[in-house]
Amino acid sequence: MTDAPFLLLIGAGGNSPEYREFVLSRIAAAHRVVLVDAEVPAWTRPYLTPAHPHVAADLTDTASVAAAVKKFAASHPVSGVMTYMEHHVLATAEVAQQLGLPTSTPEAIAAARDKALTRRLLDEHQVPSARARQAFTAEQAVALADEIGYPVVVKPRSEAGSAGVIRATTAAEVEVAYQRAATESVLGAWHGPRGVLVEEWLDGAEISVETAVLGPGDARILAVTRKESAPITTTQEYGHVICASDPLLHDGELAAVVSGAVAALGLTCGVLCIELMLTSTGPRVVEVNARLGGDLLPLLAYHALGIDLAQVAAALATGAQPNLEPTRRAAAGIRFAYPDVSGVLERLTFPVGVHRLPYVERAVLSLRPPTYVSAPPLATLADRLAHWVVVAQDAAACRFLLADVALGLNVSITPPVHAASCTR
Repeated sequence: MTDAPFLLLIGAGGNSPEYREFVLSRIAAAHRVVLVDAEVPAWTRPYLTPAHPHVAADLTDTASVAAAVKKFAASHPVSGVMTYMEHHVLATAEVAQQLGLPTSTPEAIAAARDKALTRRLLDEHQVPSARARQAFTAEQAVALADEIGYPVVVKPRSEAGSAGVIRATTAAEVEVAYQRAATESVLGAWHGPRGVLVEEWLDGAEISVETAVLGPGDARILAVTRKESAPITTTQEYGHVICASDPLLHDGELAAVVSGAVAALGLTCGVLCIELMLTSTGPRVVEVNARLGGDLLPLLAYHALGIDLAQVAAALATGAQPNLEPTRRAAAGIRFAYPDVSGVLERLTFPVGVHRLPYVERAVLSLRPPTYVSAPPLATLADRLAHWVVVAQDAAACRFLLADVALGLNVSITPPVHAASCTR
């Protein structure tokens, strides 16, 4: 692979490899990777091309990224540009288009990033989704919620990781949710149009569909992710399960809705994570994410189906034919632990030997005591205590094993003396 062209990766994802390293390792197994970022996190170095590991660029400035990439491409062969970070999907598409490399158009990527535009396009193309309106003040948000009917979801117009997404059941809750949705960000940064949406609460089972788009009108469902139940007071993700025998993999109605959403937004290239709710009236689109799913979904798909979503995404970014055929028939799941109460985390441990259990792929502690943590509904990604991944023969066994590991997690949190006065 020494004479192969370079694949440029826009953004590593900071200094926390827990959710990123698997994807980068799989991309690097098939491509010579050069990281485009302001700096090179230490954990990424084993996966980068030794002679050319890094192109320095300010990822908050698309023009800076484009200039740095063009300078590199002028003297080095570049086969593709990709990202797994939500905040960088638009810059990636713009740079790839300027270099004449495979990508969906920036306009299509922007439509996926902008939840207000997503809803409008889905409505115009008669793709079932949630009723939603943009609010410009807290008072307008309350009026819209009264019109739509409670409960509602209040969310940022463009964000990721469930940041600022709040379920509200009263006017007072909508007012608080509006302020949070208008200001909350991921990793301290905000990329995309500002604004707040108030939308219909969809009742049903939540899924995501990991989808490869090989060209116009050619969307392929590769995996179906079943979301694990979470407290009604939060929109944070509590876990996921992917199973090779999931009947939704061959469900015609779901495939039609997914294909319709992809076409409505004009997406023509890449691996997408499309979130839907299975309602009593059929599948309805929640969001279209124009990048690989987070929360280690590519790892789950790899263990459950043998499909390498990261390498599929890299192949599409370079114009190569991806391998979409499943090679395994198993199930894999991940569970996240959140605090039950807000306060100071005093103790957090897994049982000795949990990593040696044959069905445990990994068990990771995310926080180090002592630190203040918030329970739902104030919990964010920063409050995740731990996560663990298991592999089993089917979804039922997977959920049993996930719950079994949870029983061994030792957590001690001391609530504040004056809980009402403590705010995040």
